[in-house]
Amino acid sequence: MKKRVLPYLSGRLFDGISSGMFMMALPWVMLNQPNMGTFVAILALVCTGASFFSTLFVATLIDRYSRKAVLVAMQMVQATTALCVFIAYWYGLESVWMLALAQLVFWLSGDMAWSTNNAFVHENFEPSEYSKISSYDEIVMQTSVLGAGSLGIVVLEVWSMVEFAFLATLASSFAAVSYLITPYRRQITEEIKDSFLSQLFESKNIFSRDPALYAFIALSCLSYPVLTFLVKLVPIYFSEQGIDGGWFATWKMSYGVGALICGLVVAKLLIRFDADKSMLFSIFVLSLLLLAIGIFLSPMMMVILTVVIGFFNAFNRISRINKLHRVVAVSERGRVDGGFKLFSTLSQSLSYLLIAWLTANQMTSYGFTIIAGVMMSAAILMWWLMQRRGKKEKRDKKEKRDKGAMVLS
Repeated sequence: MKKRVLPYLSGRLFDGISSGMFMMALPWVMLNQPNMGTFVAILALVCTGASFFSTLFVATLIDRYSRKAVLVAMQMVQATTALCVFIAYWYGLESVWMLALAQLVFWLSGDMAWSTNNAFVHENFEPSEYSKISSYDEIVMQTSVLGAGSLGIVVLEVWSMVEFAFLATLASSFAAVSYLITPYRRQITEEIKDSFLSQLFESKNIFSRDPALYAFIALSCLSYPVLTFLVKLVPIYFSEQGIDGGWFATWKMSYGVGALICGLVVAKLLIRFDADKSMLFSIFVLSLLLLAIGIFLSPMMMVILTVVIGFFNAFNRISRINKLHRVVAVSERGRVDGGFKLFSTLSQSLSYLLIAWLTANQMTSYGFTIIAGVMMSAAILMWWLMQRRGKKEKRDKKEKRDKGAMVLS
């Protein structure tokens, strides 16, 4: 296992450093120019829209081609993009449109790499190894996020785009090499006879096989839009209340700390607790924590409670990923993750509209309570779906026993 894990995790680490630092620097450099706030906001909307509409195509590609080759290709795309930015800025050919294009490329390639990683782990590791690799992966991912955030606080005002682009080029290149030397046990070896479009449209049939199961998992995916919602809402609330920016930096770090703690213990939790119950419990706890934030509305309480939010958000995500490892066919994993990403991205976009409406009506503080209600509703629906599936499984078992008894008689 070590021969496969170490180079793979090295790739994840360098990928996190490259994407984390470069995607933090790009909007910052653009915003340093006058009157660029609207441009950066529209660019983020364009990137989100492009990600949404390309999701099913990307998901189908993941199910058609070598997942290792896709991971290497995405890192090479990012390294080439960062290198182009480095060369341009080195020779003084600065352009906001070039930075915008670089952000779009990194956004889409990062999305594809993220989706491919889940399918790659599913395919390349044994079921008995899933809990350990999930633990290692979470530790590495949060370490890279916290490291990039800490370094960013120090160098953001000192470095130019030349240094950021050079670091991204190196890190993405190292990530590509790490993925390249990772041993790969490809399971989809037969030539795919179906056309790309037929595989694409087959996604609907995959989800219709067990709608209750996939609805349950989709509701657990709401934890990610909640995180992005908070990342947008908290700084707006702090700004309106005149709270120092240092509190926001501390708040953002607190989520990573909670997720890192989860990574240290999640392997044992996955073995001890059922995945469905873990997801349901996590969503329920998240709703209570968000309600507590909405009640207290103090920066200290937000920081403390967000550590716990980070823990349960990560636990929910890892439980979901491991559940999919066990119930989804390897050949369909890309399209299943793609379907959930569509739901998650749509929910994320709606949450941004909610923030815009709340801020326009001077009701920003109510956002925490509203999102707590949404998560509590999701928990109730998940409980109902789990009960429904449990009753169906009991009926199916009873029918099998009855048929078996009839055959014996």
